Amino acid sequence: MSFGASKAVFQVLSSVVPQSGGYNEPFVNTSQLLTKYMKKKSSRHRFLIESSGMLQSQLRPHRFPLTSVSFCDYKTYSHPWLQTCKCQKAENVSGITSGDGNGSRFASDVEKSSLVSNVMSAKSSLEFEDVQLLEQEKEVLSSNVTNGTVTKNLGTISLNSIEEEAWDLLRESVVNYCGNPIGTIAAKDPNSTNVLNYDQVFIRDFIPSGVAFLLKGEYDIVRNFILHTLQLQSWEKTMDCHSPGQGLMPASFKVRTVPLEGDDSATEEVLDPDFGEAAIGRVAPVDSGLWWIILLRAYGKCSGDLSVQERVDVQTGIKMILKLCLADGFDMFPTLLVTDGSCMIDRRMGIHGHPLEIQALFYSALRCAREMLTPEDGSADLIRALNNRLVALSFHIREYYWIDMKRLNEIYRYKTEEYSYDAVNKFNIYPDQISPWLVEWMPNKGGYLIGNLQPAHMDFRFFSLGNLWSVVSSMATEEQSHAILDLIEAKWSDLVADMPLKICYPALEGQEWQIITGSDPKNTPWSYHNGGSWPSLLWQLTAACIKMNRPHIAAKAVEIAERRISRDKWPEYYDTKRSRFIGKQSQLFQTWSIAGYLVSKLLLADPSKANILITEEDSDLVNALINANPKGKRGRKNLKQTYIV
Repeated sequence: MSFGASKAVFQVLSSVVPQSGGYNEPFVNTSQLLTKYMKKKSSRHRFLIESSGMLQSQLRPHRFPLTSVSFCDYKTYSHPWLQTCKCQKAENVSGITSGDGNGSRFASDVEKSSLVSNVMSAKSSLEFEDVQLLEQEKEVLSSNVTNGTVTKNLGTISLNSIEEEAWDLLRESVVNYCGNPIGTIAAKDPNSTNVLNYDQVFIRDFIPSGVAFLLKGEYDIVRNFILHTLQLQSWEKTMDCHSPGQGLMPASFKVRTVPLEGDDSATEEVLDPDFGEAAIGRVAPVDSGLWWIILLRAYGKCSGDLSVQERVDVQTGIKMILKLCLADGFDMFPTLLVTDGSCMIDRRMGIHGHPLEIQALFYSALRCAREMLTPEDGSADLIRALNNRLVALSFHIREYYWIDMKRLNEIYRYKTEEYSYDAVNKFNIYPDQISPWLVEWMPNKGGYLIGNLQPAHMDFRFFSLGNLWSVVSSMATEEQSHAILDLIEAKWSDLVADMPLKICYPALEGQEWQIITGSDPKNTPWSYHNGGSWPSLLWQLTAACIKMNRPHIAAKAVEIAERRISRDKWPEYYDTKRSRFIGKQSQLFQTWSIAGYLVSKLLLADPSKANILITEEDSDLVNALINANPKGKRGRKNLKQTYIV
């Protein structure tokens, strides 16, 4: 074969090889296409074989911008050539046009025509059988590209590489205590020196990490986390001479190495918890204990190891959390009364009172605890109080927090200042509270649970976590659950846009932002907790969609996240109304962004595994709701007490 003809063949094969670009770019394994040539032993084929080897060596370190890692960084792949690749610097291959990384890129038609003509002109120096074989291989290439098989294979490789990268990052974030894994730190950005408190293990942040490890069959880290955080529950918690309830779980903890008492030459590891004494705003984490109970149930259902939840100390820990939450107070409502910043939204955002997120987690924790509490004489009163609270809480949320177009019109026509036991407007809500944005935003099909309810106040903002977990826990009815997902689909461009999922909608702006947030520079409009987009919410969305047998919604959201989340280095949150920018103060390589993505992928691959998170509708609870008198009974309670006069 002449040098010119061989070069022409090399150019034709090069014209279908992708340059570094988007994850959908097709890849063609040229070694398979040249198998018949390589079987030839004559010297006239040597240059063609060498050209093929040169092309392969240039392709092996091919990089995808979504992962920021080369194929050679991984050990195993489904394609043999990836298993034996050698790291080299990727270089551009002739005949390829560069793209923006969002789709397949090929040489222009003019370039293809030029290359084909070069091949045809070289036929005179090739034997007829070689020319015929080359034409057949070109047809195979064209057919594969036309049918999309090459693109599909490359997409599979790329998505697998994103998952591999995510698992590597998640395992790198694992924290060990006395030689055993105990949790994952909030973020681990190798290029950041300003770690703040992101080097700690947060209770709420570890939940998706723990679920990911459970679904992967790695139970030890979750078991260790459950038992060690339980020990922290009994620590003394004091701020300014005041101590909260005994059942409070810490917001976070850190493993510290300190000198051994009595021996300065030796050290030991200790757990240093934060119950809110060091937190911004000094707010106690109400949600930590609720998440702990939910994870404990998930561990037992996934691992089959019920011995952990049956331990005396664990049973005691559950009861302490429940007693703290079920304690009598001045409130007339069955919902938990909390201060601002006591959950995922841990800064001032106007959610003080009875925020939906806390109520959904509270309901879920009550349901999970009821499954795990061992029957004994000392638990009878607690279980009775738990069941009564579940009935009241279910009715309250379903009846008064729900809003759709019909309900909105009813509120619009409310009469106020009703003094009556039979009042329709029980909370004295003024119709003028209905914001103009809500009138235009509410779809004809769909609805949601409002963010907060207090006397003369309804927070009409849509809070994603509260609504999604209301679906997962069955706090919302089946009809309401479907309506919530209908609304997410109808308002996809607002709630998902370029990166799922808005933590709340809409953002506080202008004077409202100044008054409610105190002009918080981190919670500016469409940023952080004020309308920012949080990829970590993907796993709650996935669990809710699977429960309602609508996984395609979650799959679509995951696909959107995969377009850029790895390329953007797994940010904590995104800014702007359509989530186009990485958050201005967003930590990179945020662990629960990574874990949330992995849990979503694992659940979509096997939806039956979502049962470790889901609580189905309780028939006994439904019957109790039907038989309950929502107006309540008046009169003296029959209290079994003895009074000393």
